[in-house]
Amino acid sequence: MTTRRILIALVAFAPLAACNARGPMTVAQTDEAAWYTGTMPDKPYDVPLVDTDRLDPKYRRQIVSYKGPERPGTIVVDIDARQLALVQEDGTARQYGVGVGKLGFSWKGQATVGRKGVWPDWRPTTTMVSLNPDLPRTLKGGVDNPLGARALYLHQNGRDILFRIHGTNEPWSIGEQLSSGCVRMLNEDIVDLYERVPVGATVLVKRNGKYRV
Repeated sequence: MTTRRILIALVAFAPLAACNARGPMTVAQTDEAAWYTGTMPDKPYDVPLVDTDRLDPKYRRQIVSYKGPERPGTIVVDIDARQLALVQEDGTARQYGVGVGKLGFSWKGQATVGRKGVWPDWRPTTTMVSLNPDLPRTLKGGVDNPLGARALYLHQNGRDILFRIHGTNEPWSIGEQLSSGCVRMLNEDIVDLYERVPVGATVLVKRNGKYRV
């Protein structure tokens, strides 16, 4: 866990962008281990599996009825509810609990999934590096990487807007509003979503029951 602890210290104060590591929430390492129940086979790393009994039931992956106007295949992120829904064909949605950061509150409009990453590398923005020259220029993908097992990179008008939907190695942050970052999911949940969402899928963010356009 050494790399992870170093990264936490380096980016704790960094500005919003590129899904920096975390907000002020901390969990003792002994408590951290209690969140996990095993692993799910994956390449090049196995995915740590979370004891979802520790989560509020509304943040567990589930199928729910869905009556919204969005087309099947659309991702809808409800910032207030801390939930992400993938609209399906049969009047239902696959719903996942998420943690959100300030970037999620400020972002407006419609985006598309511009690309997808498996165990992606994390790279700080130019602004983050200017504020802390000691930041690593690249943190290789892995179980300690703040982007987790998968990432969906969101674009508008063909441009990366530095907004990510990604995994997390901090399962206790699901359902929370953090001081930094984008939209984080349990690693097993982002793996599930990743397999169901193609590049080009529409992503909408909702606040106070309305889309931020």
